[in-house]
Amino acid sequence: MQLVILAAGMGSRFGGLKQMEPMDDTGNFLLDYSVYDAKRAGFDSTVFIIKKDFYEAFRDSIGKRVEKIVKVDYAFQDLNDLPEGFKVPEDREKPWGTAHAILAARDLIKEDFIIINGDDFYGYDAYKVAAEYLKSLPKNSEGKYANVAFKVSNTMTENGSVKRGVLLQDENGNLDRLVESKIERINSKIVAAPLDGSKEFEVSEDALVSMNLFAFNKDLIQKLVDMFPIWLKENINVPKSEFLIPTVVDELVNKGEATMKILNTDSVWFGVTYKEDKPGVVKALKKLVNKGVYKEGLY
Repeated sequence: MQLVILAAGMGSRFGGLKQMEPMDDTGNFLLDYSVYDAKRAGFDSTVFIIKKDFYEAFRDSIGKRVEKIVKVDYAFQDLNDLPEGFKVPEDREKPWGTAHAILAARDLIKEDFIIINGDDFYGYDAYKVAAEYLKSLPKNSEGKYANVAFKVSNTMTENGSVKRGVLLQDENGNLDRLVESKIERINSKIVAAPLDGSKEFEVSEDALVSMNLFAFNKDLIQKLVDMFPIWLKENINVPKSEFLIPTVVDELVNKGEATMKILNTDSVWFGVTYKEDKPGVVKALKKLVNKGVYKEGLY
């Protein structure tokens, strides 16, 4: 099984490349903890999706460390990586989104895999749950996907709004609908504002949301290859439009081309959406090290 890490974002709200911000006393990044936990859960191959401009700095600061424990490959998300017949509009600066990022690794993904954000801490149990799900599937399964879900109240920050995928389930614990939303506390209530512009709605403290930890069969790659040109025809001239994994998943589920199992985890998520979030993350990691959950220095 492969671990695919989305790490191409500059982190504009954070004010820099947050994937390369040390988060503990020994200089480890959140990415180090992610690879360490995933390796323990059974993921022995990692693909970093980054910008090509950052390759040398990224490999020198992160890659060379994790290469000690897992096989590492690099894929480069490039704005010009488009299907034949398409070209980048002159005013386009924003990357094409997370689904396009996975396409950047299409030649490297050879087996069932999970994706994670490079700037999030998910905890060992989240990887364990995902690994157990993939291992439980029949060999060469297709369209049997899963999302490791977290309680929305455990994924928020005091420093602003966050983007989360609100997960609506059917009676079998499968995804019925995924609503990409901007979420924030307003007058003690948690309010979700769908990114498609539809009406805001209130969610409970224990409502489940996606933190972009998805488990996929390798057939997703061909689905993305087929879907991307269709998406481009409708959105290529919309300056900030993005080809997003949550949107792709929602479409595949609604068309009956895939199922998405919602998996619960005991892990506690934390991350650095904003620069002001960093002290809390550093404190949380130190607490885990002091408890013996992680050894100091990791490697």
